[in-house]
Order: sequence, then structure tokens, then C-alpha cells
Amino acid sequence: MLVVAPILIGVLYVCLMSLIREPHRRRFNAIMVAGAGAAYLSGGGFGAWEFAFTVVVTYCAYRGLDSWTFIGIGWLLHTGWDVLHHLKGNPIIPFAEHSSFGCAICDPVIAVWCLAGGRSVFDVLRGRRSESPSDAAPVARHP
Repeated sequence: MLVVAPILIGVLYVCLMSLIREPHRRRFNAIMVAGAGAAYLSGGGFGAWEFAFTVVVTYCAYRGLDSWTFIGIGWLLHTGWDVLHHLKGNPIIPFAEHSSFGCAICDPVIAVWCLAGGRSVFDVLRGRRSESPSDAAPVARHP
């Protein structure tokens, strides 16, 4: 169950995110990966490295506003950070010993979806082309 539940959580995340239309889906996911990058700040156990990691993931999140690839990279970076915390640091949820391990299983599920373009799984299952714009065509933002 230590592996199955996190995979199911990742699949559930992808399904729920698929309900959000583009370009909002990509932007929302950029915010989500930024939040994940700061998850260990309150006591992850790696001191100043926690801040350095947050800066790197925040950069990925910012670039992710226009690029699913950067969102996927952010989730993969978080996966590595989860593994380090599982082995040497503090768990992401202090009272749940294996929470960082579970997060390290869940995050790649999300990352693969993002690296594949963050398409709605419902559109994929129906055989429809997604409304998702490509990473090469950034969406104009209002000031």
C-alpha cells in the first residue's frame, strides 16, 4: 500500500486537474509545483539548502507559467528532494514517517503527465485533440 496509494493519488491529481480548462490548467499547476517546492521549509532538516531548493523550484514554476516542461521538471526535482528527505531528512508530514517516500512515488506520476503536455485525460480518452497550447506558443498575460 506504500506504493499503490501514492500512485492512485497522482492519478487522482491528474484527473482533477484535467477538469480545469487551458490555459488556466497550466498556470494552476505552476502554482502547485511552487507550493510543493516550499513544502519542507518549516523543518525539512537540510538548513539553508531548503531555501536554495525553493529558489530553484520557484524558477521552474515561473517558467512553468508558459511551459509544461518546466512544471514537469519542477515535479521531478521535488521527487529527488523527497527521496533525500526520506533517506536523511525529515518527512514532509512530521507525524507520517513514510510521507516523503509516498510523495516521491506520487510526484513522478504528475511529472510524466506534465512532460507529456498536461493534456486533459478525459480528452485523451475520448480521442479528442486537447485545447492545450504548445509550450512554444506562450499565452499573452495581462498586466
